[in-house]
Amino acid sequence: MASLQFDIAIIGAGPGGYSAALRAAELGKSVVMVERDETLGGTCLNRGCIPSKALITATRTLDALAHGEAMGIVSKLEEIDFGRLRDYRERTVATLVDGLRALVEYRGIIVYHGDASLGADRHVRVVPSPGQDHVHRFAKNGGFDEIDGDLDITADDVVLATGSRPRELPGTTYHGAIVDSTAALSLDTFPHSAVIIGSGAVALEFASIWNSAGSDVTLLIRKDNVLSKSDRRAALALSRELKRRGIHIIRDAHVRGVDTGINLGACVHYTLGDDDEERTICAEIVLGAIGRTPNTDEPWFADSGVALDDAGMVVIDAYGRTNLDHVWALGDITAGHALAHRAFAQGLVVAETIAGLDARPVNEDAIANIVFSSPEFATVGLTLHDAQADARYADVKETVFPVMSNPRMVMSGTGGSFSIVTGRDAERDGVEVVLGVHVVAPDASDMIAEAQQIVANHTPLHEAADAIHPHPTFSEMIGETLLKADGRPLHTR
Repeated sequence: MASLQFDIAIIGAGPGGYSAALRAAELGKSVVMVERDETLGGTCLNRGCIPSKALITATRTLDALAHGEAMGIVSKLEEIDFGRLRDYRERTVATLVDGLRALVEYRGIIVYHGDASLGADRHVRVVPSPGQDHVHRFAKNGGFDEIDGDLDITADDVVLATGSRPRELPGTTYHGAIVDSTAALSLDTFPHSAVIIGSGAVALEFASIWNSAGSDVTLLIRKDNVLSKSDRRAALALSRELKRRGIHIIRDAHVRGVDTGINLGACVHYTLGDDDEERTICAEIVLGAIGRTPNTDEPWFADSGVALDDAGMVVIDAYGRTNLDHVWALGDITAGHALAHRAFAQGLVVAETIAGLDARPVNEDAIANIVFSSPEFATVGLTLHDAQADARYADVKETVFPVMSNPRMVMSGTGGSFSIVTGRDAERDGVEVVLGVHVVAPDASDMIAEAQQIVANHTPLHEAADAIHPHPTFSEMIGETLLKADGRPLHTR
């Protein structure tokens, strides 16, 4: 067994792992990453954020064609070339993966393709990944160099970034027409009909993709609304728009079982509310999108002594430290938003803290959450309910903007919602600040970046409202709502 020594060893090369690696290398540390997959980027780049957004980009072309008729541009969809659509998706992923690999090589980071485990005294053992006969080292020519035997890596610091996987549906496994998000992304065609179990980002994004492509889509949700833990006003607005586009939403549904159908497809058996009568709905595809499970159930997690909470998440402090000296964790295996941009930020904090810099912890209250549905949903900061329950804030209020007074919203042909939550901050001498921003609109994912800065920096409301927004843009909704909250409404009453 070959023995190697590095300053930092990182298990997992997803967004959190590679951001920590890139920053640490930039700070002069010797870094090694170990990744089970043959590619860098983890779930986000290979099986999540990027391929799904490529499909969303493609199917929004279909939405544009449909909307064009209302504007006098009459066109006809001849067909969807699924082969070329697959190539577009895979080419997008490959371009970004190749770019990341080149950047990692440029920073001098060593990468091994293998299955890593943490042992005593920060020893990381690397064995072949499942289905492989050898450990491989990423080579500079884009290929791999075969390694003889296993590896024993020791490091001054070890970062755990093993990510997560789609959560299993109770009582069944994913097989055949019962699929998780990974299998759904690899489908060669769009289904004629689909039942989606779940009401979070993955469920709503696939609902939008398949609906735009002409599929008959039904959402089975446990609560009375989609995104039940988010701002209620925005969630209601999104539900309304999804239904207006033809997506069926069945509320208060409790799934009792899922099985493959008699004539292919799959069937979901469920009850409604307190009613015990079992109902059945069948479709070509049933997608389970009920959350994700942290990849912390390998035996070595328990053997190493890394502390986990009841949900299987690694317990960390604000800087990513675990209960073991010089062992850190980040990303989906830590409690909080399971989002790539949170993992990016955590990676920077971990790397800079290891390097001895005075890093600022990730502000968990100011992480934007986005659903790339049609229309998009974006939120940052506190909801009205949460702000009212927080003793730090007084005079909490919600200001709602009538979105159809925005010219670009009128042009878009879609409805939406825009609201902000403000309150007086006791820690800032009672200055009124923006505590939360909640958006449903075509470009919500881009608008929320400005809102995130206002919330994160505790910008006084009066100052934030002075920002000038170009006309006519969707972003004017931010400025108009801030002015209204500040008692200076312009195009609203």
